[in-house]
Amino acid sequence: MSFEGVWNVRGRLVNMRNALERGSLTIGFIGGSITDGRSPYKWPEPVLAWLCEQYPHVRITVENAAIGATGSDLAVFRAERDLISRGCDIVFVEYAVNDSGEPTAKRMKTREGLLRKLLASGTCDVALAYTYIQVMYKDMAEGRMPASVEEFERLADHYGLNSVWMGKHAFDEVRLGRLRWEEWLPDGLHPTERGSYSYAQSVIELLKRELAMPLDGAGELPSLLPEPLDPLHWGNAWKLPFDAVKLEGPWTIRRYLKHTWIDQAIYTSAVGAKLSFSFRGRGVTLGFDFGKQSAEFRYRLDGGEWKLSERDRPAWCGNDGWFRLFLVADDLDPGEHSLELEVVHGDRPDCTGTNFTLGLIGIID
Repeated sequence: MSFEGVWNVRGRLVNMRNALERGSLTIGFIGGSITDGRSPYKWPEPVLAWLCEQYPHVRITVENAAIGATGSDLAVFRAERDLISRGCDIVFVEYAVNDSGEPTAKRMKTREGLLRKLLASGTCDVALAYTYIQVMYKDMAEGRMPASVEEFERLADHYGLNSVWMGKHAFDEVRLGRLRWEEWLPDGLHPTERGSYSYAQSVIELLKRELAMPLDGAGELPSLLPEPLDPLHWGNAWKLPFDAVKLEGPWTIRRYLKHTWIDQAIYTSAVGAKLSFSFRGRGVTLGFDFGKQSAEFRYRLDGGEWKLSERDRPAWCGNDGWFRLFLVADDLDPGEHSLELEVVHGDRPDCTGTNFTLGLIGIID
């Protein structure tokens, strides 16, 4: 697929335009640590400053739902709570980096599911933003599009979405001598304030180009989504309520104050505590507040063989605070299924605790 430049304009941002005309715009962001709004210098901030300058009489509400070290698989389950229900008029999606370690088949299903959820109402524009990780260097240096970006572009073409290759914009700045590499990405992934500003400049340019273009009769929004590229997309994924879970042992269900993005969690620190639930669908994934002090668990589906979770704990991982998914299965026969789970210590040197904090039971339908 050809993507010669940084910008690919396909849509007309009709919902954003309408919101600006009304005088009230809600803008959303979702992605990883590069976009996470808890740091004041990330790329959304200069974009927001530009919007405030250009539209001083517009009330701008920001819903930055990005979380470091998470991908589009978790975003599928967060889209309703953190973006759609907040009335976003436009959402920027940034997962080219955080999805890059996932198999193509999985990330295409999760990305398409996320996009279909965001687009389903017809009241929210979506723009795709691609950042950079060092594994992309060889492809980009030789003029090729990295696979994680190219696959997103297939979806952008199919759904008529605008996209901006922020990573290429900064890469080109380095080539032109406008930006030193250490000013951009000292660790090969996380941009400095200067690097974030470069990313923001490319997004601002996309908005300038798009908002300056006449609608020319393109103001009518499509009433139906196109047929999916992958019929196994995660667009119908849903959360199983905790009251459907059977608990055995010293469990509590509590409002979870340690993690912004988890409303409630099922919690125990007791080895041997068990839980079980039934569900209708073709897959299930579990979302945890995870870290070095997290317990492991053994589990089985439909009364089958017991399996042990053996999750890695990278050096950057803290004792907790990582909202991490564990995919149990996504290729089951559609229908009724059951899952049983028992908490274990893990018996490994990097597992230093037995905290089990379950914040999400996601059903893939």
